[in-house]
Amino acid sequence: MRYLALATDYDGTLATDGQVSEEAIGAVKRLRASGRRVILVTGRRLVELLEVLPQIDLFDCVVAENGAVLYIPQTREETLLCPPLPLGFIERLRSLGVKPIEVGRVVVATWTPHQNAVLRAIQESGLELLIVFNKNAVMVLPTGVNKATGLSVALRRLGLSFHEAVGIGDGENDQSFLDRCECSAAVANAVPSVVKLVDLVTKGEAGSGLAELVNELIFDDLARMQGNLRRNFIPIGSLEGQGELKVPPYGTNILIAGPSGSGKSTITAGIVERLLEQTYQVCIIDPEGDYGPSRDVIHLGDSNRAISINEVLSILEDPKMNVSLNLLGIQLADRPGFFGQLFPSLRTLRTRTGRPHWMIFDEAHHLLPLDWGHLPEVLPQKLGETILVTVRPDHLPTALLAMMDVVIAVGPSPEATMKSFSTATGRPLLWPQGLSHKAGQAIVWLPASGKPPSPMGIMPPKVDRIRHRRKYAEGNMRYHSFYFRGPGNRHNLKAHNLAIFSQIAEGIDEETWLFHLHRQDYSKWFREAVKDPYMADQAARIELQFPRNSQESRKLIRALIDSRYTLPE
Repeated sequence: MRYLALATDYDGTLATDGQVSEEAIGAVKRLRASGRRVILVTGRRLVELLEVLPQIDLFDCVVAENGAVLYIPQTREETLLCPPLPLGFIERLRSLGVKPIEVGRVVVATWTPHQNAVLRAIQESGLELLIVFNKNAVMVLPTGVNKATGLSVALRRLGLSFHEAVGIGDGENDQSFLDRCECSAAVANAVPSVVKLVDLVTKGEAGSGLAELVNELIFDDLARMQGNLRRNFIPIGSLEGQGELKVPPYGTNILIAGPSGSGKSTITAGIVERLLEQTYQVCIIDPEGDYGPSRDVIHLGDSNRAISINEVLSILEDPKMNVSLNLLGIQLADRPGFFGQLFPSLRTLRTRTGRPHWMIFDEAHHLLPLDWGHLPEVLPQKLGETILVTVRPDHLPTALLAMMDVVIAVGPSPEATMKSFSTATGRPLLWPQGLSHKAGQAIVWLPASGKPPSPMGIMPPKVDRIRHRRKYAEGNMRYHSFYFRGPGNRHNLKAHNLAIFSQIAEGIDEETWLFHLHRQDYSKWFREAVKDPYMADQAARIELQFPRNSQESRKLIRALIDSRYTLPE
């Protein structure tokens, strides 16, 4: 299922004149029976809601008082999501002649035309309070509290996020949560401002409109909305004269291919950053430690510590958590087996919770090699919301390539990369005359569109990062390793990462160290293999400044590495 929860307003949506019809109650029961969750989101005080809605146990959660109170009907648990308003403020409203006044656990409500008196009381109190209008109702709440904030807590309590939810409402105070839900709906009697905001409007009013939406959810999971919720689309690049190229966040698979150092990580990191900005949960499988630490993603594993699958799943149970799995602690030959155990677990989690929303498989050929015999048992018939990053498409199984909706080729030979994909999948490729690699660009192809590939501007992440920080610090750079050989090739000491480089640099003889220093081999390696221009420039400065000082130059270069990269202790 795409949508696992329905969030509904009460007055004017579920209920008419405060009463819920049998049609609406039946719809809620059917939706619950389909395996979905139902959350009631209302501006009403909980005490009055309990009086008018005897069927409140039908709901998994109730967000009352316009987002200020969370109630769990099954356990009768009530939680205030913000502090109540001071009694002095309420007394001031009364002294200004405001009546009636309804006082909840948090919310204080009245009706128009008392809004001016309410504003005066707020100004006199010096409190940070928010006035919320809903038709003729005037509600006062702490700043930052609304139906969206309350619904966020309810969804997280259920192990879901806004991206698994459909919202339906009718009034001004519903706009906050409708705007956050992956798909939003309004009943036919909704106010014009809400009708303009939402993705779909029902034909029926109030409870009948709700039942209409429920029936469509149960029947085909709102299939007609698939690919049409453009406000949720994710930018992956820019097309000349056409603006950003965006893809649906659901039902899309992306292949990013090209040689090492060609820009695959830059494109991938940019897409991941934009997914995180829109609060989609990501799980990055990172065989070579390419993705350094960030405040938005929990990083598990390193060269000294393998990863527990249960640890991964427990983190992903929280919809607000993202995870990156560093597989350097797992031998190369063992990674397909690890992936074969992990991926079915991720699929099961997706079936139950809809998450992780996106999975990113960097160095995908390490996880799914051509000769992996268990592939049919691991891969589903439909992959869904996955980014595969690889050196060459033909290094991956054909069944996997056939699922790709977007192919991005980076590096100096994009035509060869696309032909590799075309040959492997049998999809005909028409290469436009004159199309070639240009700096700052990739080539993108949507195979199902019937159109030829086209140039695409690369959209890097906003937050600059040092590429492959962990791999360079403590992983295995293989053919990009540095070799301390010295004059006459007297040595052949391989430094396959920066940690080993620092260790060898500390003890290597002076003649060998100066040999490479004079040749500016250190700065060349930092620039061409580590691909860190800043460190390369600083090393070049040291090479020129201390051409004959072995002790000072090696101390400064080792200090440069330590300050730029976090080396294992």
